[in-house]
Amino acid sequence: MVTPASLEFAERFVPEDEILLSARQRANEVGAYPVMPGCGAALCFLATVLDARAVVEIGTGCGVSGLWLLRGMRPDGTLTSVDVEPELQRMARQTFAQAGFTGSRVRLIGGRALDVLPRLADGGYDMVFCDAARSEYLAYLGESLRLLRRGGVVAFNGPFYHDQDLEPIRRDPDTLVMRELTKHIRNEERLRPLLLPLGEGLLAAVKVA
Repeated sequence: MVTPASLEFAERFVPEDEILLSARQRANEVGAYPVMPGCGAALCFLATVLDARAVVEIGTGCGVSGLWLLRGMRPDGTLTSVDVEPELQRMARQTFAQAGFTGSRVRLIGGRALDVLPRLADGGYDMVFCDAARSEYLAYLGESLRLLRRGGVVAFNGPFYHDQDLEPIRRDPDTLVMRELTKHIRNEERLRPLLLPLGEGLLAAVKVA
């Protein structure tokens, strides 16, 4: 059995540099709630394993998760990041520029994800990372299955948010959506799922068909 101390060690195993720490501080100041370092390291790992050239991020925030993804992607890869808040995307652009990611490496699109995603190419992406409105997670999954190539990965942040999936008596909308999402991903024949206890949890799946 993994102990809380082991989980804490895993969370700190890949440290963040000054750019990430500064982005995290800005995010905390504006209430953007960035991914935890362990989750960020997992995203970087997945992007590296995939040799990702094209990644979609739903929920730009202040650029913490996006920077982790960019650092795992190919040198010629492009991160497409969607968010409804222009000010958050401005902060994210600052983060990416400080880390040397400019020009074609980053495409920031303002707007509601479910309005933007249908305009993106079918099967044109190696990875989709979802960290926005939990009430829309099931819809994000449907769009991700369309966007991903075979062998691509979809990942969702937050299945353990406030221990929501560990408390069956909870009936709030976000908890119910997350339970339905985990059930759907586990039963979807086109996906091979994995649930990682890093940060607030990372629910990931590979598209196999």
